[in-house]
Amino acid sequence: MTLQQLRYFVAVAEHGSFTATAHDLYTTQSNLSASVSDLERELGIEAFNRSSRGVTLTSAGVELLSYARQVLEQVGMLEDRYAQGAATRSRLAISTQHYAFAVQAFLDIVDECAGKDFELTLRETTTRQVIDDVASFRSDVGILYLSDYNERIISKALADANLTFTQLFSASVHAFMSKRHPLATRERVTLDELEPYPCYSFDQGTSNSFYYSEEPLSHLPHRQRVAISDRATLTTLLVSTLGYTLSSGMLVPEMQPGVASIPVETSESMRVGVVTHNGRVLDGLPEAYLERLHAIVGA
Repeated sequence: MTLQQLRYFVAVAEHGSFTATAHDLYTTQSNLSASVSDLERELGIEAFNRSSRGVTLTSAGVELLSYARQVLEQVGMLEDRYAQGAATRSRLAISTQHYAFAVQAFLDIVDECAGKDFELTLRETTTRQVIDDVASFRSDVGILYLSDYNERIISKALADANLTFTQLFSASVHAFMSKRHPLATRERVTLDELEPYPCYSFDQGTSNSFYYSEEPLSHLPHRQRVAISDRATLTTLLVSTLGYTLSSGMLVPEMQPGVASIPVETSESMRVGVVTHNGRVLDGLPEAYLERLHAIVGA
């Protein structure tokens, strides 16, 4: 399969005729027809219904057209990006669990890039997606946590993907709850004291395993559990109800007016760190982002 074959196929599909396409592309009809036929043969499909009045797409042809257009669009983006003399844009992509310090470091980079050409991406996502994004080079840096409970599973997933975890800081487990919560004035709380109240956690999608949970102690039973997917919803739930969530104790800024952070009596700890790919060296904005992370967490 070649790009030329895909271009010919898309052009014929859009024109509805080999003759008209050959005329517009300044090629012979026989050359065009042979190219498309070779593509069909290689893929094992019949892309066109052919008649004396022209051609129409088959069901297989409609599906192929969708894929072909995506491929050619990506090729066009590559050509534009690396064209001779094209301006170089600074790039940074981050995939992270839901941490306030990760967002703050990203905002610092946005401020520093003011007035420059740049492309910045921040994805607050699932644990599995953080790993997959860095493994596929979709993101430069990932941020997640390890604990005694999940370390064996997460470390194996990282090793299998040729990734390295570098610790930023270690934190004891805290319970986030409304300042109106009956336990909000306590110096410390126990898991038994939290048990009567709803426990909030971030949904992990298709990898909804206790080992991939964003919250520590997720493997312990809870009578009432609520799964959400974004920090705004979590903040609303914490402020408006008597539920709680477990985290590192570093409150998101928008939570601070109405949310309390109370240490939990447990030996479990969270080792929060960055995930990077062993096959690349970080420089430019990714390196600057790591510097901001260290400055914010005091590591």
